Amino acid sequence: MQINLAEFVKSRAEHNELEGILRSCVHCGFCNATCPTYQVTGDELDGPRGRIYLLKQVLEGGLVSSITQQHLDRCLSCRSCETTCPSGVEYGRLLDLGRVIVDDSVRRSVMDRIQRRLMLLVFPYQNRFNQLIQLARLFAPVLPEIIREKIPEKQIVEQWPTNNYCRKVLILSGCVQPTLAPSIDLAAAKVLDKLSISVVKVKTDVCCGALSYHLSEHEKAKALARTNIDQCWPYMEQGIEAIIMTASGCGLALKEYQTLLQYDQDYADKAKKFSKLVKDISEILQDEDLSVFKPGDVKVAYQSPCTLQHGQKLSGLVESILQKVGYSLIQTDNAHLCCGSAGVYSILQPELSEQLRENKLKDLHSEQAEYIATANIGCLSHLQAKSSVKVKHWVELLVECSEK
Repeated sequence: MQINLAEFVKSRAEHNELEGILRSCVHCGFCNATCPTYQVTGDELDGPRGRIYLLKQVLEGGLVSSITQQHLDRCLSCRSCETTCPSGVEYGRLLDLGRVIVDDSVRRSVMDRIQRRLMLLVFPYQNRFNQLIQLARLFAPVLPEIIREKIPEKQIVEQWPTNNYCRKVLILSGCVQPTLAPSIDLAAAKVLDKLSISVVKVKTDVCCGALSYHLSEHEKAKALARTNIDQCWPYMEQGIEAIIMTASGCGLALKEYQTLLQYDQDYADKAKKFSKLVKDISEILQDEDLSVFKPGDVKVAYQSPCTLQHGQKLSGLVESILQKVGYSLIQTDNAHLCCGSAGVYSILQPELSEQLRENKLKDLHSEQAEYIATANIGCLSHLQAKSSVKVKHWVELLVECSEK
């Protein structure tokens, strides 16, 4: 692809990245075949190839309009196209960098700006989000169904394991999961406790930065990243084994701190060391003796989050662990397609999100399963709101079968 970046792009630190990504695309269109939004709308501009053309136009100083912004907004950032692409186009990085430029050029509606600002003020902070959910529970009877379905039931939190083992890992709880499903990190701690691994909670209530980053607030995302690195750094200096995540979306964001902060002279090296230590919990469990977990004959339909299979490139890992301990996995169609959650996508693009969830649940419900399992809090909450089958984090299933 012939590229002629505009002068305002050439002055950005990421200009070489942007040009390299654009040049790597050969317009083959394989990406459209696995793009969830293209499958729904059939619009070329709602597929990766079309969006790349839009971004090329923007980066070359061409016309930028609300139509450009709309088609970029419809992207889930699921990266299914990256898994499919034979040329290795880093579409996700191109999209995130391009969105900032578009959002700087196109003014959003008043309601859109208010909605996004409120989410950025509340969602990335654990205490604020917890207060919001408490208020939502209080006023649930009078709230619209689209909001009411997102309010989780209150969970009773059990005591965290207190054994002190030689092997220790950190865990970052993040911003929304402790409120929506505190049982997930507790389950991870219980599972690792049975394997003689202590889980140390980092005392921070801030987001991994993914929300800010995908809403074009990159400087805010970088600030959150620095905060998380600073909080973990003393443990890293003590030789902690890993920084584990049970939310694959957050895990992907943490693994990409090395990219986010690559131009930061003070944090670039720290970010590389930090990202290298970040592991999805499945990466820890894959090499452990899991014979203590014996589920019996339990059928599970597994939904692999996009952030795990396409983002972290860990496709098939959780499935192999569940099968290893004895769960019976049901094969589902279209496992590569997004469920429609995608962070706050279900709030910002409700119609597309609903259609994608309906399609996903149809595939997951195709055969009778006792549980639907997943590896990301966003997917779990989104699917559970409309699922006739109980949706759980897959680590919770391990706890259940070990306590029988």
